[in-house]
Amino acid sequence: MRDAATWFGNYSRDHQNATNRLIHWICVPAITWTVVAFVWLIPVPGWLGRPGFWAVLAMFLAFCFYYFRLSRRIGLAMAGAFIVLALFTDMLYRAIGSGGLLWLAVVVFVVAWIGQFIGHRIEGRRPSFLTDLQYLLIGPAWLMSKALGRFGPSY
Repeated sequence: MRDAATWFGNYSRDHQNATNRLIHWICVPAITWTVVAFVWLIPVPGWLGRPGFWAVLAMFLAFCFYYFRLSRRIGLAMAGAFIVLALFTDMLYRAIGSGGLLWLAVVVFVVAWIGQFIGHRIEGRRPSFLTDLQYLLIGPAWLMSKALGRFGPSY
């Protein structure tokens, strides 16, 4: 596994344009939420748990086996973000039901990916994940490192 500095340095090279970075600040969290929402909707046997079990498990595994190993500080911050995403998704699930959550997630997913590709068109570079799928996990961590960097060393 490459270290955080290498991943973020490579990712940063593909995200130099200010407009593309702004688009990423909006679209990457939106896409991350949609993934949580889609996994939230996977049926859970009653004996195993309640709706959202698979999403919480996936976020826990991503935290343990990826983000925390990449950087403890970023991993803990991502755990906090995952908790917020889970609470938000659960609130929506209770308010609009599984069908409403599915349609909302589909619309947000499509619009956010269109935004991402527009940003990369403006940037003039291909999205990083086209060279390595791990960049789909790095995008949220890169933004978290930028947010944490406002309060000291980011990783």
